[in-house]
Amino acid sequence: MPQPNTKRRFIPNTYVIIFIMIVLSAVLTWIIPSGVFERTVNDAGRTVVVPGSYHRVDASPVGPIGVFFAIQQGLLQTADIIFFVVLAYGFIYVLIKNGTFDAMMGAALRKMKNFNVQYFFVVIMLLFGILGSTMGMSEETYGMWAVFMGIGSALGYDPIVGVSLVYIGVSTGFASATLNPFTIGVAQGISEITMSTGMFIFRIIAFLIFEGIAIAYVWRYATKIKNDPTKSILWGTPYYRLHMDKSQDEMMETELTLRHKLCGIIFLVVMILMVWGTIVKGWYIDELSTLFLIGMVVAGITGGYNPNQIAEAFIEAAKAMMFGALIIGVSRGILVVLQNGQIIDTILNTLANALTHFSGMFSAVAMLVVQNILNFFIPSGSGQASVSMPIMAPLADLVGVSRQTACLAFTFGDGYSNMFWPTSVATACGIMGLPVSKWYKWIAPLFGIFFATEVVLVIISQLIGL
Repeated sequence: MPQPNTKRRFIPNTYVIIFIMIVLSAVLTWIIPSGVFERTVNDAGRTVVVPGSYHRVDASPVGPIGVFFAIQQGLLQTADIIFFVVLAYGFIYVLIKNGTFDAMMGAALRKMKNFNVQYFFVVIMLLFGILGSTMGMSEETYGMWAVFMGIGSALGYDPIVGVSLVYIGVSTGFASATLNPFTIGVAQGISEITMSTGMFIFRIIAFLIFEGIAIAYVWRYATKIKNDPTKSILWGTPYYRLHMDKSQDEMMETELTLRHKLCGIIFLVVMILMVWGTIVKGWYIDELSTLFLIGMVVAGITGGYNPNQIAEAFIEAAKAMMFGALIIGVSRGILVVLQNGQIIDTILNTLANALTHFSGMFSAVAMLVVQNILNFFIPSGSGQASVSMPIMAPLADLVGVSRQTACLAFTFGDGYSNMFWPTSVATACGIMGLPVSKWYKWIAPLFGIFFATEVVLVIISQLIGL
């Protein structure tokens, strides 16, 4: 087995990269004028901007102290997500520590000895893609990332392959948005339109195209590093340990005991409850955090741990996860700075005014570009819809773009760039425990393919008059 190159190179720590971005955001607040739109509550009870109401306000640039204040505020605003990630990993860590995952993976590998496991990848990505596209599932999957990163490593790939089955699968579906209530549902409601039959069929086709691209991309990478581990983006790079300790061959020799089987059943029950609660009961971060906490305690007891051992395992998990968990809060500081500087509405107004210089097909593409840019400043799908669509919908009428196409440009621009813009990627890399630079090396080609496909589909939508 070839050894990684251990020659020292300066690679900025993820925290350093994020801090630089916070500082650059603060610099923008000194350059871009402060301004705001007036906001009102629409018939659906959602706060939206009032088109044409933009006006300048007194400048509120963010200084050095404000930069550090933004980090503190970012940590507070994302506390629920931070502790959700810690508790989710606590549950997974107990199952890894007591040998359940080693034994379960070993049993699965023995049964799939003559089966190409990458076909299993297709099923998983499609399943998560459908959940993202129809139910709007996204953040709810954070608790599964550790599991699949471990599975990816255990099968002889790397953590990026494992996490992509969930993250890329569900994110691609979320962005394709056939029925996603948080993006297309909000956007069409604000635009005062309903989903036409033609557009619904078009969105299904788009979903299949994008999910197919994502699956092919992950498949190609997985095959490449399976044949040659040195081709892994992570080769020779220390990264947060979200993987099993045993090799694939060692796992296949691991005995599946009764305790392991019972803990495995607990794991499956928790996963089923998570999906059921999210879809049927509307559970979100707080409920899911509670579920994982209960699962950790029950799995610990079932695995033969006493209370002290469960507590010690949780502390170990929290220590291991803290590097990544805190990145979630620190990265939110970027958005806090932009909000405190009151420049987001100014950027939106400037981009919207720029669209008036285009018409027809070019306007549709320009809307897609604008929505991609806006997603850097407003990473929330429903939040971006509430801010941009009250302006983009009437503007679409003026520049000769159908409102259906304007909504399509929004969902594409909002969704796929979540895998690329640092305001979202920093959170994802924090959960994965991966260097931001390594993620960009992996995701940049896929994002480029996605964007080119978005442009083609938006043009087609405009040309056929959807």
